Amino acid sequence: MSKRVRVRYAPSPTGHLHIGNARTALYVYLFANHYNGDMVLRIEDTDIERNVEGGEASQASNLHWLGIHWNEGPDMGGNYGPYRQLERLDLYTKYADQMIADGNAYRCYCTEEELSAEREAQIAAGHPTTRYSGKCRHLTQEQRDQKEAAGLEYTVRFAVPENDTYAWDDLVRKTITFESKDIGDWVLIKKNGIATYNYAVVVDDFLMEISHVLRGEEHISNTPRQLMVYKALGWEAPLFGHMSVIVNENRKKLSKRDESVIQFIEQYRELGYLPEALFNFIALLGWSPEGEEEIFTKEEFIKIFDEHRLSSAPAMFDRDKLAWINNRYVKAAPLETVVNLARPHLEKAYDLSGKTDEWVNKLISLYHDQLSYGAEIVTLVDLFFKETITLDEEAQNFIGQDGVKTTLETLLGHVVSLETFDAATIKKAVQQTGKDSGAKGKMLFMPVRIATTGQMHGPDLPNAIELLGKSTVVSRLETIIASL
Repeated sequence: MSKRVRVRYAPSPTGHLHIGNARTALYVYLFANHYNGDMVLRIEDTDIERNVEGGEASQASNLHWLGIHWNEGPDMGGNYGPYRQLERLDLYTKYADQMIADGNAYRCYCTEEELSAEREAQIAAGHPTTRYSGKCRHLTQEQRDQKEAAGLEYTVRFAVPENDTYAWDDLVRKTITFESKDIGDWVLIKKNGIATYNYAVVVDDFLMEISHVLRGEEHISNTPRQLMVYKALGWEAPLFGHMSVIVNENRKKLSKRDESVIQFIEQYRELGYLPEALFNFIALLGWSPEGEEEIFTKEEFIKIFDEHRLSSAPAMFDRDKLAWINNRYVKAAPLETVVNLARPHLEKAYDLSGKTDEWVNKLISLYHDQLSYGAEIVTLVDLFFKETITLDEEAQNFIGQDGVKTTLETLLGHVVSLETFDAATIKKAVQQTGKDSGAKGKMLFMPVRIATTGQMHGPDLPNAIELLGKSTVVSRLETIIASL
């Protein structure tokens, strides 16, 4: 690109980092780094009522955890600061005054009651949409002076031109066009002196020399208003790209009330997901690489990222795909990493006070290849913490077959006589049981698994039996044998 790429991620500090905002930040990060450009973090904090204490720090922490890092921002400074909008109010006032002087904006003295009456009248008249009538736009200078002298509060509104067309070549959606006749005069500066989003973002993007704006499709309707300000101030607008919405598996737009999908990055972090895996999954929510491969490192994503492969079609949040991708990363991770993910969840769910670190590590290693995230370990290993086991109907029917009781009695005898109780000696004991009882294959191993673990499927059997411990295994075998 001929112009240096400068892109921004501009969240509001209104809460936790949502999966949709994380995707925007991720694409901005990939775009900036693909072109050796700059990623700017800017905090859009002008909606004071919705700001949450700690919201900014939470966003930054979870972005860094995902592996998304920026070149400029409120936490590290830069040549284009300040990077919080509430610290830039004087800039918004300056350019609003300039537009007023040029006739592109005006002060509106209408009260909330007057504006409400206008809206109700328009609705009663059957107008499909409501808009400001623009009556303050046509005040004489004398009328303005009178209102100023009376100390009336005012907003600053943009004077929308008549019969203008606003169009741009969207990086994702080709050409998009709006007509000015569909947009009423809108507020630039509120009565409290704070700039509105659609105005502040233009001043910030221009002064920060933002070259490209990547954001969600919900911002498409904001773009014509922003283009109006660029034109009024004689500024060149950046290139825009509007990404698709994220939908659930029922093809419904992802809502924060949708409990079928975990939606906040902090939740994934707490559940013990690997950040590299989540980065990989989110990168494929609305963007696709060439070819069939779907597992890439961050560095590979940076190299192959192509903004022209961003999709305009809704991106489905596929929970099975998320689990598959995370499992791929967990399987490839060293055991120490997996232990660090899983152990905190074991400690919350079970009493490990009598267990050695070696025992806990061996337990987690049993499920290393099966795990998709740390917290999943809790339900997988409950058989190791139960006093008794309960068999389902299928397992009960299986061990009720002829010959099974003899097989288990034979195994019990070998287990009781073991002086060393580890996977190797247990494996030999099971093999000897098969020779002594005549049981083999499924009729040997399935009864052993059911009687010791209570399950028909599970991890490596000798290792599982070792971790259960000799006394537990003997007790379970005796109980099952007595029931047959």
